[in-house]
Amino acid sequence: MNQHSDATILIIDDDEDDFIITSEYIQSIPGNSFNISWCKSYNDAIKELHSAKKDLYFVDYRLGAKSGVDFLKEALKLNFEEPIVLLTGKGNYEVDIQAMQLGAVDYLVKTELTVEKMERCIRYALERAATLKALKANERKYRSIFEKSKDVVFVADYALNFKDVNEAVKGLLGYDKDEVLEMNLSNLIDQAQHKKFLQNAIQHRNDVNDWEVILNTKDDEKKYCILTVTLEESDKTDGYVQGIIHDITNLKKVEKATLQGEKLAAAGRLVRTIAHEVRNPLNNITLSVEQLQQDIKEEGAQLYMNIIQRNGKRISDLISELLNTSRPSENTLSDQILQNILDDVIAASIDRLTLKHIKLQVSYPSGVQVISADREKLKLALLNIVINAVEAMEEQVGQLSISLQNINNNAVVMIADNGSGISDENISRLFEPYFTQKRNGMGLGLTFTLNILQAHKAAIEVSSQQGKGTTFTITFPLA
Repeated sequence: MNQHSDATILIIDDDEDDFIITSEYIQSIPGNSFNISWCKSYNDAIKELHSAKKDLYFVDYRLGAKSGVDFLKEALKLNFEEPIVLLTGKGNYEVDIQAMQLGAVDYLVKTELTVEKMERCIRYALERAATLKALKANERKYRSIFEKSKDVVFVADYALNFKDVNEAVKGLLGYDKDEVLEMNLSNLIDQAQHKKFLQNAIQHRNDVNDWEVILNTKDDEKKYCILTVTLEESDKTDGYVQGIIHDITNLKKVEKATLQGEKLAAAGRLVRTIAHEVRNPLNNITLSVEQLQQDIKEEGAQLYMNIIQRNGKRISDLISELLNTSRPSENTLSDQILQNILDDVIAASIDRLTLKHIKLQVSYPSGVQVISADREKLKLALLNIVINAVEAMEEQVGQLSISLQNINNNAVVMIADNGSGISDENISRLFEPYFTQKRNGMGLGLTFTLNILQAHKAAIEVSSQQGKGTTFTITFPLA
């Protein structure tokens, strides 16, 4: 009892004699220095309850029109944490059970009180209260971490059905908490082989650590995430899993943009080196042919020299085009209305759309979207994407959608087609210089487009399904 010997105790009893008897039992406990006070009415007791200044409360079952059970109910409403002991004149099993259900730490019959019983009751009550306070403090701390985490934190059963999840799931996946609790974690995973891997890992390894996975949102967007899942308890029939989902979508976008920039820079260095090495002998060939044309007047020889001269010029023009696409695009930027630029793109491509009988759907927001742009170069970049979309679609059944939205204070252009689509392998190479799937293509069109868009500080994303179509999403910062 030494650690609780200076506890403050309130006895709530409308009978002064009973208060004196109860307090004498307490004072008779060896080595005690309890601070005992008395409250004789229910209303005063409720006031004491709200102040919560005592370490231990003894409350009599009968308090005039009210009872000790009413006091316990009020304490329960207030989430009262201090220990309460119910006192009664005679034993009653039903009252005993009710008191325990309402949070009383003990139930004592006044006629059966002894110093030993009182000492044991106080010691048990104070120690139990200290333990419960520590548990509740830990629960509040970890519940706060759970609820306020920016990552999705969840608990699921062994079959990966969600049992609890924090509110961060709304921001990441777009689902309300109640919706997620009706779902299975596997249903959110994009690829079938990843679903099988997760289930096998839980069954055989009991955990998955820092696994990169793609999750589908409520709006059918794809989010790149790091998933950590751990099986708790060894008995798999009663086991549960807990996990964390960390969003790395923005990091992936930055990595992708950096990689694209590095590829362009490397390709640019290669092109400039080759151009330098090719142009020197090409200039010598051109000068020699021009000299020969003056010295040799034979008609047959002139024919061949003209062929050499034309192809030499063609090689020179090709080198110039390669150099232009490899250099960072130099733009003259000014405030431009993006809707007007898109109208120019549509006007430039309308003949192609008409000839292939492709349906066009255009959607603009009500307000103008002003960006800082080089109008002519941006028109060429967007037109290149539209032309690629037209070429990917079949006649009569093709549908092209061009939409503009304001999302998070950015102007977002979406160019979508229902063409042949692009494989996952080729999407990763889409903007590489000289990569093309066209028979007569050079693979520089989208490289040129990316160069212009990067000069406009625009981000570009491509999503595609083979046989269903492709969507280019271009995000411009507003001026």
